[in-house]
Amino acid sequence: MADYILSCCSTADLTQRHFNERNICYICFHYELDGKQYPDDLGKSMPFDQFYKAMAAGAETKTSQVNVEEFVQYFTPFLEQGKDILHVCLSSGISGVFNSANAARAELAEKYPERTIYIVDSLGASSGYGLLMDKLADLRDSGMALDELYKWAEEHKLRLHHWFFSTDLTFYVKGGRITKAAGWFGTVLSICPLLNMDAQGRLIPRSKVRGKKQVIREIVKRMEQHAEGGLEYSGKCYISNSDCYEDARAVADLIEARFPRLNGPVEINSVGTTIGSHTGPGTVALFFWGDERTE
Repeated sequence: MADYILSCCSTADLTQRHFNERNICYICFHYELDGKQYPDDLGKSMPFDQFYKAMAAGAETKTSQVNVEEFVQYFTPFLEQGKDILHVCLSSGISGVFNSANAARAELAEKYPERTIYIVDSLGASSGYGLLMDKLADLRDSGMALDELYKWAEEHKLRLHHWFFSTDLTFYVKGGRITKAAGWFGTVLSICPLLNMDAQGRLIPRSKVRGKKQVIREIVKRMEQHAEGGLEYSGKCYISNSDCYEDARAVADLIEARFPRLNGPVEINSVGTTIGSHTGPGTVALFFWGDERTE
């Protein structure tokens, strides 16, 4: 096994079991719920269903990224064990955590000049970021050296597609992502916005789809258009959802029917408390490998 640490932030939205089985280390973001602070620790401090129920009932949320000192404390034990590190961050298009990790790396380079720390901006989020981590774990386990893995991550990260839709616009209005007027009309007309992440890791609205059934078909259509190999896609597919498992399951069922060569069944995870603080309940996100993301 490779003698280095593969690491990410909790915002990769995989389960504790998944992280353990793939030997991927992680550091937790933080959030507040009605003024009380919690770690974004994969639902251990607060189960996801309770978190989203609180949001639906009007609870105020606020998130904070991992700071420089936290990264220093997190990386140091690995360095003291003589381990090098590849750490992959939540997209710089939606968070400043990449800067914090790099500042910690620069500080630790003076104390541990013989060690290597690579920091990768995933330009991704949630279980799409998690799907990237899973692939990096595959390559590490196949014997890929640290330098090669870092290069592979940088060269391939934009081939990881992120498509999202929401059936509840409440928190998109609250967070200023859409106007109150657009939110009102969208709710009245049952509009479900379809978004994706661009080449800079920003969440960009792509189309307005009327009705849940139609947006489910549309998001699968985007996979048909962009997946590596089209309907012959043979990679893994992940879906994350914020307290709307039935919608996620409907997307997964359609994908499993349309893509017979998938590498295993679609994996469905929960949107974690950091990303979920901004989306609220009702969001489904689809992730797969495909052509290179552009603007």
